[in-house]
Amino acid sequence: MPAVTIQQLPKDPELKRDLVNRITDAFVDAYKIPADSVHIWIQDYPADGYAVGGTLVADR
Repeated sequence: MPAVTIQQLPKDPELKRDLVNRITDAFVDAYKIPADSVHIWIQDYPADGYAVGGTLVADR
């Protein structure tokens, strides 16, 4: 069973649905496994809980 963790800034639920469908399809195509064996966790982080290059994303 593949397990995928996505860490990101919050996104619209419709965008998340599209992303998990595409990721699932990729595993199904590549590994020839059933879709229900693909597990995906999405962890949303607020802009003040994530930094790039020493700067909070909220401050960019």
